[in-house]
Amino acid sequence: MTTRQIVLDTETTGLEASEGHRIIEIGCVVLEQRRPVDTLHWYLNPERDIDEGAFNVHGISRAFLSDKPRFAERVSELLAFLKGAELLIHNADFDVGFLDHELARAGLPERIADLCTVTDTWALAKKKHPGQKNSLDALCKRYDVDNSNRQLHGALLDAQLLAEVYLALTGGQETLALHSSTDGQSDSLPPALKALIESTATRPLPVIRANEAEQAEHEARLGEIEKRAGRCLWKSASTT
Repeated sequence: MTTRQIVLDTETTGLEASEGHRIIEIGCVVLEQRRPVDTLHWYLNPERDIDEGAFNVHGISRAFLSDKPRFAERVSELLAFLKGAELLIHNADFDVGFLDHELARAGLPERIADLCTVTDTWALAKKKHPGQKNSLDALCKRYDVDNSNRQLHGALLDAQLLAEVYLALTGGQETLALHSSTDGQSDSLPPALKALIESTATRPLPVIRANEAEQAEHEARLGEIEKRAGRCLWKSASTT
C-alpha cells in the first residue's frame, strides 16, 4: 500500500519555539502515488506579538490573525489529517519542533514522530547536490520550478513549490498534472491545488538533444550490434 505523503510548511512568530514563539500558518499539499489530491491551509491566532524579522519574511501581522482560530481549537483535526502519513518538510527539525511544542502546549501527549514518519527534503537535496545551495529558492531555480510569486514566504505557497521540487528531486514531476480541465474533476479541487496543477500542466517539457559526439557514438554502437547479430532492429525501424 502506497504511503500517503503530505508536503508541509509552517510560518511562525519567530525562530525559537523554546522561547514561546508560535505557529501562525500551516500549509499542506497531499500526494498519493506522486499526484496531488488535496490541500490544507490554516491561519492561526498565536495570542502573542510577531517578531519584526519574522514579519519581514512572511508579512503576516498580529492584527490579521486576531480573529483566526487558536491551535488548540484545530489540533484534533490536524492530528487526524496527519496520522499515518509521511511528512515531507524542508528543514524538518524547525517545523517538527514547532508542531511538537504546540502539541505540548495544548496538553497532548502525542508528538509528530508518534503519528507519522518525517522525510527532510533538505537532507535529500544535500545528499543529491553536495556542496551546493539547497534552499527552496535554490532548488526551484535548479529544477525550473516557477517561484516568481514568492515575494514573501507563505506556508501553502511554499508547500506547493516544495511538492514540485520533491517530485523533480526524486525522479520527475510530470505526474503533478493529474487532472485536465476537461476531465470533469478539476472544478471540485481546492483553488490552490487547482492552480498548482494548471501551472505544471501548461509548462512545456524540456527537449534535450544528443550532440554530434553522442550521435556518432550511438551510430557506432548500432554498427557493432549489426555486425554481431547480422541485423539491427533499431536501424531497420528508423528506415521504415
